[in-house]
Amino acid sequence: MKRITTVKELRCELEPARRNGLRIGLVPTMGALHDGHLSLIRRARQACELVVVSLFVNPMQFNEPTDLEGYPRQQERDSRLAHEAGADILFAPTLEEVYPAGFATSVEVLGITDRLEGAVRGNGHFRGVTTVVTKLLNMTLPDVAFFGQKDAQQVVVIKRLVEDLNLPVQIETCPTVRETGGLAMSSRNAHLSPDERAQALALFCALEAARELAGNGERRSERLLAGARGAMAPFGLEPEYLALVDPETLEDLAELTAPALLAIAARVGATRLIDNVRLEPAVPPADLSQANRSPQLQADPLPHREHPGEARQKAALIAQ
Repeated sequence: MKRITTVKELRCELEPARRNGLRIGLVPTMGALHDGHLSLIRRARQACELVVVSLFVNPMQFNEPTDLEGYPRQQERDSRLAHEAGADILFAPTLEEVYPAGFATSVEVLGITDRLEGAVRGNGHFRGVTTVVTKLLNMTLPDVAFFGQKDAQQVVVIKRLVEDLNLPVQIETCPTVRETGGLAMSSRNAHLSPDERAQALALFCALEAARELAGNGERRSERLLAGARGAMAPFGLEPEYLALVDPETLEDLAELTAPALLAIAARVGATRLIDNVRLEPAVPPADLSQANRSPQLQADPLPHREHPGEARQKAALIAQ
């Protein structure tokens, strides 16, 4: 694996592969790699002949200075893990390479960035995301870019960006990778104490409670959200937001009549975590054949097969 720090070097390295028609994949990261990132790299390795992993902590998308300062930076470790997962190039540009002196351009997607994360973190967050992703796509010119479902709103925004600007890249979304017990993997999990890690299971339990209700036929959003909040109560945790939304427009839904996104965010101590799950309305037996024709809309796979009620009970015991 080659480590590259400048756009000029990156383009020179990619030019022969592009000339020979090789499929180039990009996995954008901010480092502090975990198994979620590595699953993206391994997927890119399966789908592409050449894999680029970018590593850049983007200051433009942080709305809290302390969050930026505390974000873990482990480049030597990240380089080793990226190589082991199958990366051909680690692109780790400096701040000055990405945002040179006099930089005065930003890219913004309107509407869908106002909700959920945008409502809490402000418009500047997604403006920072869309600006740096546009730059990384233009620097690399990949055939495919890989993102994780954990950052569901980010994926929706980036897909809109690519469509609106006619960027010649395919965006592939990969399933959320979870720790034992269900906690979604995140670089920020490293900040959790043992007690906070147990409390953080409240997010997964909330999502599971709503999914269980939906599987039993409940379609009313207020009941699904109430069930999710109830599952969080034993952990003593309140969500920053908990919403059932359309998976493309991110508008709130009053009823679960088609596949939808249940999104949640919460602070556990000083650490802010997000998670989500796809919910589907219960399908009558007579309609199962029709449902099986749309596997891409099925819920994300779970790390285990135990009954959701058992998962919540175990998590509550851990929290105690």
